[in-house]
Amino acid sequence: MATAVMRMQTKVQEHRSVVSSSSSSSTSMQHMSHTTKILGEDTFSTKKTSVVEQFSMVSRSLEIPAGESIPEFVEKPHPLTAPEGDKAVFRAKVKGNPKPSITWKRESGIPIKEGSKMFFDSINKEYVLKLESLTTDDADNYKCVVSNDHADIIYTVSLCVTECQEKLDFKKMLKKRGPPAPKKKEKKTIGEKEMLEILSKVPKKDFERVCAEYGFTDFRGLLRKLKEMKKKVEVEAVKVLKPLEDITAKVDSTAVFDCILELKDPNMKKIWVKGEEPLRFQYSIGKYETKQMGTKFMLYVMNVTPNDIGTYSLFVGDKHLSARLKVIDEPLKFLADLKPLTITERQTAVFEIRLSKKVPNFAWKFNGKELKRDDKYEIITSEDGLTHTLKIKDVRPSDTGNVTFEAGDLMTNAELFIQRTPIKFIRNLKNVRVKEKGKACLECELTTKDVTLKWLKNGTVIQRSKKYNMTHEGKTAELTIDDAELSDSGDYMVVAMQENDPTEYYSNCNVTVEERFATVKSGLSDIQAATGDPAELCVVLNDEKVEGVWLKDGKEITDMKGIQIVKQGAVHKLIIDKMGEDSEGKYTFRAKGVESEATVSIADPPFIDPFVLEALAAHPVTVKAGQTAYIKVPFKGKPLPKVTWFKDGIEVTEEERVVIERTNDQALLTIKNCVREDSGNVMLRLKSSCGTAVAHLHLNVLDKPKPPQGKVEFLEKTGKCVKMKWKAPKDNGGKQVTHFIIEKRMAGKKSWAKIGEVESKHTTFATDKVEEGKAYQFRIMAVNSEGVSEPLETEEIFAGDPIDPPGTASQPQVTDVTKDAITITWNPPAKDGGSPVTGYIVERRKKGSSLWVPVSKDLIQDTKCKVDGLLEDAEYEFRVIAVNRAGSGQPSGVSNSVVARDPIKPPGLVKGLHVADSSNSSISLAWQQPDEGDPPSGYILEMRAEDTKEWSKCTKIPISGTSYTVGGLQERQKYFFRIRAVNEAGVGEPIELKEGVPAMPPPAAPKFDLSARLKNHMVVRAGTALCIHASFMGSPPPTVAWQKDGLTTKGRESITKGKNHSQFLISRTKRSDSGLYRIVLSNDYGEVHYDIHVRVTDFPRPPTDLHLYEEVPNTVSLKWKHSPDVKEDGSGHYVILKRDTSTATWFTAAETVYSNKYTVTGLLPGRKYFFRVIARNEIGDSDPLDSKDPWHINKDKELFNFKIKEYHERDWRQAPRFITPLKNHAVRRGHDCTMSCAFLGNPRPVVTLYKGQVDITANSKFWYNSTSGVCTLMIPTCTAKDSGEYSILIQNELGQEKCSGTLTVYDKDDKSLLDSVTDSLQKSKHLM
Repeated sequence: MATAVMRMQTKVQEHRSVVSSSSSSSTSMQHMSHTTKILGEDTFSTKKTSVVEQFSMVSRSLEIPAGESIPEFVEKPHPLTAPEGDKAVFRAKVKGNPKPSITWKRESGIPIKEGSKMFFDSINKEYVLKLESLTTDDADNYKCVVSNDHADIIYTVSLCVTECQEKLDFKKMLKKRGPPAPKKKEKKTIGEKEMLEILSKVPKKDFERVCAEYGFTDFRGLLRKLKEMKKKVEVEAVKVLKPLEDITAKVDSTAVFDCILELKDPNMKKIWVKGEEPLRFQYSIGKYETKQMGTKFMLYVMNVTPNDIGTYSLFVGDKHLSARLKVIDEPLKFLADLKPLTITERQTAVFEIRLSKKVPNFAWKFNGKELKRDDKYEIITSEDGLTHTLKIKDVRPSDTGNVTFEAGDLMTNAELFIQRTPIKFIRNLKNVRVKEKGKACLECELTTKDVTLKWLKNGTVIQRSKKYNMTHEGKTAELTIDDAELSDSGDYMVVAMQENDPTEYYSNCNVTVEERFATVKSGLSDIQAATGDPAELCVVLNDEKVEGVWLKDGKEITDMKGIQIVKQGAVHKLIIDKMGEDSEGKYTFRAKGVESEATVSIADPPFIDPFVLEALAAHPVTVKAGQTAYIKVPFKGKPLPKVTWFKDGIEVTEEERVVIERTNDQALLTIKNCVREDSGNVMLRLKSSCGTAVAHLHLNVLDKPKPPQGKVEFLEKTGKCVKMKWKAPKDNGGKQVTHFIIEKRMAGKKSWAKIGEVESKHTTFATDKVEEGKAYQFRIMAVNSEGVSEPLETEEIFAGDPIDPPGTASQPQVTDVTKDAITITWNPPAKDGGSPVTGYIVERRKKGSSLWVPVSKDLIQDTKCKVDGLLEDAEYEFRVIAVNRAGSGQPSGVSNSVVARDPIKPPGLVKGLHVADSSNSSISLAWQQPDEGDPPSGYILEMRAEDTKEWSKCTKIPISGTSYTVGGLQERQKYFFRIRAVNEAGVGEPIELKEGVPAMPPPAAPKFDLSARLKNHMVVRAGTALCIHASFMGSPPPTVAWQKDGLTTKGRESITKGKNHSQFLISRTKRSDSGLYRIVLSNDYGEVHYDIHVRVTDFPRPPTDLHLYEEVPNTVSLKWKHSPDVKEDGSGHYVILKRDTSTATWFTAAETVYSNKYTVTGLLPGRKYFFRVIARNEIGDSDPLDSKDPWHINKDKELFNFKIKEYHERDWRQAPRFITPLKNHAVRRGHDCTMSCAFLGNPRPVVTLYKGQVDITANSKFWYNSTSGVCTLMIPTCTAKDSGEYSILIQNELGQEKCSGTLTVYDKDDKSLLDSVTDSLQKSKHLM
């Protein structure tokens, strides 16, 4: 990518003073001045100051896309001059697309010092560089570099830092007599070369002091040698690879000087000069332009004229490059003549002629008549004035003629010829196909309607007749042929012609007339008929005259036996007398252009022989389980019927065991691996479109019986005999049950033992093979010829009565509690298990533990037990287990936990119930603990509305504290409250508020909200809005009144009011709106007010009546009449400027003047000066008041001789002392606090911070900074612990001093502190 660099700067050197005018464009400015001040015989010289502004740009893109742009400065940074210790702020506003980035640099290459802030001000949309606590080392030129994808722009400004000069204290300068000073240690003698090296490393301000230290008296000689040494370095920093060369350019062209340089410092200043005058690019925009592409530097001279002849030079460092520019002025001539032009009508004809140079007068003519610019003719001249263009728009045949161009004595002409626009067919003719006696329509569309048409058929012109109808409307042409015949087929063509155009334009197409054929209105349909029944086929055509033939299976029907063929107009029929197998087939009716087919078939219902049906019903199909059953049923029917099998009324579907098949004459059902459940009634259904047939049969599958039914009933269960009863099986498996088998086993055993058999007619059985008290289980199985059924098992039973462990005792209840014993009681179990309870086991455990411990080794015989040996204040749980001859029962439920301690008393009456606060929806209550009874564990607060008598609890659980806020109340509704204390011993007696409490804030006098930061002084610019917003509080809400200068406001203001705020607004202020504004708040409990001093100001009006006179030689005194705005405005003042008549630049003589008189000093004898007075306030500057005539400073005729007193170095040491001590601060909790003080001292004092007597200098909790005699202590996020006294101790070798300040941290609702703040605000004219 090519890179171009453009620099615009101006530099004029005159002796030791350099002055350059500034403008809104990019410039470089330097001001240098010398002032000498005489005090007695001593002379002090101020050092040189320099003000610089410089702009440069580096382009990255040769072409910039639409919608994007290079960076631009909306507001540029300004040079600054500030004293040491002060701050400097550079601001810049930029724009560009893509959004540019901005960086700040120092021209010297030194990094910007730490602690400086570079940020973007989102409110003012400015990029800011902020330098704090300036020192002389910060003096430099600062660059603001703005970059995006297309270019970098750099604006360089200077920062001058002036030294702080303290007032001379002659008292301190007096020296005390004392012993002679000790001799200074002699320094090592050095040479001149070493001295020059030392001077090159120290600032200029220290040159003279360093020379004196090393014993060099020729200060100025060393300074000249140092400059020569630096020049040699500069010479090496510039290398010329290609010098400037003489060039020749034509008038009105662009001349380009170029050279190639290697620069050690890319920011080295480059000055272009013509003759002896520097080129002023800011005043010559569009004439001179500089560019840089890498190491190539170019100067462009645009629109060259004879005045540009001369020598052009470039100064870079010590290099001086020069070249001459020659200008050639050629005679006027045509570089090319006009040429004849042929163009199609309605187009734009363009004639262009180029001259060798610009001419002031020229003319275009058509057929000898001069043309003027209008809608028809457009006359254009290029930017360089050499190319002239004539455009003739929308040409027509009438525009044919001669075009002439005249310039001075020269003339050239050319002919303009117009061609007609060719005719085009927008829509061509299309081929048409039509049937006999039909209508054919040929249509086309042309680009113009002004044409002549003719139609041709096969090359012969068609004349209009009844058969042919021709129409031509607009751009559309149409030919219609009625009642088309076969002879009308052929090629048709339409020919179009226009005036002044010999060409014929045509479009053609083909017309085909087709023979007409019959069509079927109603075709044949497939038919079915029973054997012996008649059948009929019918087809209907659209033309009665069309004949047709009938075909069967593709052959024409010739044998008419049993068949009739009938034609009735357009209806054609074929009738079959009796259906038979030879009648079935595919029948076709065929006529001219039409054919229809249909199928004729026999349809007989399904039929099963009655003898087969009788046999199926009489003989069931019998198979054994696991075998395959085959069921076949023969039938007749056409078409073949659908076969469906049913078993017990449910349709049988094919699956893994079931297969359904059908042939032309039988239906087959196959069931594999038959099971007993397959037995049942089977039905076959044959169904077709002609009818249905059904066959019924029975399938019997033989298997072993099902197990006996139901639950076994025990008729006897004693220790000697067990008798049981059951029911026969529900399904005998298709065979008779022969007998039952009975088996038994003891509980807990796995093996069964057969104990007997009974015949099938008996379903009871008794056995004596049992032992008393033991459990048994029995099972019964049925037997037939196919096998043994599955068993029917009984539940376990006991032979005789069993004995069980006892049931569960009741949950233990605590009846007595002391610190070392707990007594519990319980109830016996409801069931003793068949044996009396012999005793109880009592167990205990600590709450939360899983380990149960018996309270005694022996059984407890009673239902009451006293458990001792307990730990005081331990919490226990108990359970009881009943025991009988069979063993221990299940444990009882766990008792409620109880603490081993002496019994407590219920609490007494609550003390001091009162209302602490209230609002529109809540009431806050507070109280004290009762004096009587044991301490409460909580409180039960109840309330009721005034209109009800029922009390309701305010909380679901007792309140743990001694205050509570009840919310969700109805505004201004009165409520009654009562409260009771509660502990483990019970609930105390309630205490009630004597009176109901309304839900509303407590009455309060109005007061202002200090946190809103309401100002007491406001300055507003005229024409802008004045908005005063006040926040306040009070109950009931106070009324608000606004006053100005003691009177109620009325007129242009807009006042909005709310419950806790009010706003005063004037949308466009005037100067008359200045005054004292007061907001007054009042309600039934008091009245307060707050004053705001408002001053509406604008740009000040200028002063008047400027007079000049001389009171002291080489000075001028100025006197003028005050500006009314400065006189009224306390912050207003005057700025005095002066200007030498030899320059256009104004210099500031005084920045801040409050009186209407000022004496300007430092004027040079022999010069003439103009003077200017400007009024200034916070808004800006007034129009200037200038002196009408220049004031001449006479040259001094006398010579003043004075002798410079020998310089003695002053002792600048000073003991530390505070200029501004620490102040007391009050900060709200959670906010930051910043405390600062200012001090003097030389050598620089050491700072130590204390809180009370504790050194906090190194504490990371606190942050402090000490720069340029200002110490700042910051305490972040203050808490109550940060309150206290803070001290700062400063000390050096001459002494020490200490100052202190108190920090108070308060809460938002700290009323005592708010009152103290209010008192301090009253002293500051905050009237509350």
